[in-house]
Amino acid sequence: MRPRTGLSDTSPEALAKQIELYRRMTSVQKARLVRDVTLTANTMGLAGLRQRHPAASERELLLRLAVLRLGEELVARAYQWRPPRDGA
Repeated sequence: MRPRTGLSDTSPEALAKQIELYRRMTSVQKARLVRDVTLTANTMGLAGLRQRHPAASERELLLRLAVLRLGEELVARAYQWRPPRDGA
């Protein structure tokens, strides 16, 4: 498989090395990497939501994060919650 470069700012050589390192990882190492990236993305998402909605409860922030990840309709069906329409 030839490394994809597309619009990436990563050089083809660096991308090839990265792919090589991923191929050498065990499935447990890959799972940990995905978990760590997901936790970081959630932390950053919650930080942004806290800035935009400083009065929101922790539950509301988590539901707002779920809306970002899953979409409003699925969150409404699963948790019977929709974000307020007052611009908050």
